[in-house]
Formats: sequence, C-alpha cells, structure tokens
Amino acid sequence: MNNLPTTHLSDSPFGTKIKSEDIAETLCFFDDWEDRYRYIIDLGKELPTLPVSFRTDENLIIGCQSQVWLVCEYDETNNLLLMAVDSEAQIVKGLAGIVLSAFNKKAPQEVADFKIETFFTNIDLFSHLSSMRGNGLRAMVKKILYVANRHC
Repeated sequence: MNNLPTTHLSDSPFGTKIKSEDIAETLCFFDDWEDRYRYIIDLGKELPTLPVSFRTDENLIIGCQSQVWLVCEYDETNNLLLMAVDSEAQIVKGLAGIVLSAFNKKAPQEVADFKIETFFTNIDLFSHLSSMRGNGLRAMVKKILYVANRHC
C-alpha cells in the first residue's frame, strides 16, 4: 500500500459529486469533439493534486503517452476503493477523471462489475483518442481492476 492519507483520497469529487452518468450526459450536450475535449480538460482541473512524494515508479501507469500516477487504496472499514491520480497533461488528467468517476469511492465488487468498456463506447471515447492515449487509459483501468479483484 502507498499510504496516501485517507483525507487526501476522500477529497476528490470524482465518484460522488462527479459521477460517470453525469459525465456521459454532459458529453451528449456537445455537438463536436472540440467542445468535448474542453469539457474533459475542465474535468481534469477538478482533480486534487497528488503530492509529489507519490509520483513514484510504483504509482506510474506504464503505457501512457504522458506520465500518469495512480494511487488506489482499499478502505477496509468502509469497503471502498479510494483513488488519487495526477498527470502533467491536462487532457490526460481529464481522462483519468472520467475513469475515477466510475470507480472512485465504490465497493470493490461494484468496480469489478462496472462495464467500463461499454461506458467508453457509449461516450464514443476511444474513436477520438490516439492509440497511445487509449492504451494508457486501459492500463489505468487494468490497475484499478486488479486492486478491486483482490478485495472482492
């Protein structure tokens, strides 16, 4: 475990105030992908900054075009996965926020059961991302699902 203070992990609005269904609904309002990209970048601005001490190789997501650090902790008392993520690229932070909207502050079984690929298809995400960005997003999901499945 990375032992990021629980207070920092619970600061994120993703998964509670910002939910996957809200993001999907908002994305549908935009007519073109330029507006959607701006919205995704704005989502990234809502992510709390990950302390520099957690920008380690252990937390680095391999396969991303940009550097992305993900901390995923299991809160045994509340049976929840708590996450924090950061990147130096604003669009990547927004994409990470989309992932957190589906998985953060959820029970491990709920995370494991969530149909993330269907969600990505419904918001037409991968057809508008480079293959490197798509691979990075999938690598982030893979790491989260690994942690969730260990606690199901």
